[in-house]
Amino acid sequence: MSAPDTALTAPPLTGTRPRWRFLDSLRGFAVLGILLVNAVDITRLGMARVMEGGAPIQDPVLDALYLTVQTRFVPIFVFLFGISLWIVLDGARARAPRPWLVMVRRLVGLAIIGGLLMFVYPGNVLVEYGVAGLLMLPVVALTPRWVTLAGGAALTIVAYAVFGGGLPSVPGLILLGAGAAAYGLPRALESSGRTVAIVFAAAAVLTVPTLVWQLNASVGDPRFSTAGSVAGLVMAVLYSTGLALLWRTPARRAIAAFFEPLGRMALTSYVGAALVVALTAQVVDFGHMTSAAPVVVLALVLIVVQSVLSRIWLRHFVYGPVEWLWRTATWLRPASMRRRIAATEGQ
Repeated sequence: MSAPDTALTAPPLTGTRPRWRFLDSLRGFAVLGILLVNAVDITRLGMARVMEGGAPIQDPVLDALYLTVQTRFVPIFVFLFGISLWIVLDGARARAPRPWLVMVRRLVGLAIIGGLLMFVYPGNVLVEYGVAGLLMLPVVALTPRWVTLAGGAALTIVAYAVFGGGLPSVPGLILLGAGAAAYGLPRALESSGRTVAIVFAAAAVLTVPTLVWQLNASVGDPRFSTAGSVAGLVMAVLYSTGLALLWRTPARRAIAAFFEPLGRMALTSYVGAALVVALTAQVVDFGHMTSAAPVVVLALVLIVVQSVLSRIWLRHFVYGPVEWLWRTATWLRPASMRRRIAATEGQ
């Protein structure tokens, strides 16, 4: 069996705990969507024209992003962050005498990474996730799981109903993810049973009216309207459950091959993509462009390159470089980086 085949059939080495491969693939899928969102922001597409008195971009490619990408992938990413919060906390409880301190270091470390990235991409969300995670940590760590789940649902409803989603939705989505993880959602998504199919069908039905609402309620970026944010949340559920259903088909092999490496190195991919797009924007005049097509092409080429490089990297190393730094800060000791060494230590 070749190395690529082994990577698709055997669980990846993580040192001590198995990984949920579908969650990694879903996280990689979210990395793709978020890159499409961030690339438009980082390049400040068309903004130079507007600053000089020109009209805002009227572009079918940008309109397509507004209907399929904007507000659709961030909820997935935040929800997965909540799931990871619970999984790491659960592991820390078994490995450390003060698991809450491990989690504090982890979340502070994420905020520091986000703070450094601000020099390149001021709009990155890592600081927000770190701070929101710290605020929600006592709920996840100290209350029953039903409180975490119910609190997350309540906060999410309020955030979308009152504030139209956006930043106020982050705490609730984190709690939703953590509560869902406590009730076994990772396993349910991995097996994609009847419940996942029912949720997918419900989201598919709701997608049509929410998209109509978005189209009728606002023109342009859906991040600035309640209708656009609600449509995004519904489609985030549609995308996630749809991918979970595909995971139970022969398409799983292709999904894992492309998205799983991205998901396992999601933080490295996020930071690396921001750096590459920001550097590209220094030499390409995106500010005077009238179409988002070049930005979309840049993002798609970049995500393919990242997937290939991540796959090659993970053949030799257990963690991505930024993930290694983050894990080292979390546990205050260097994690085993080489795959062979990590495998030996895990025996």
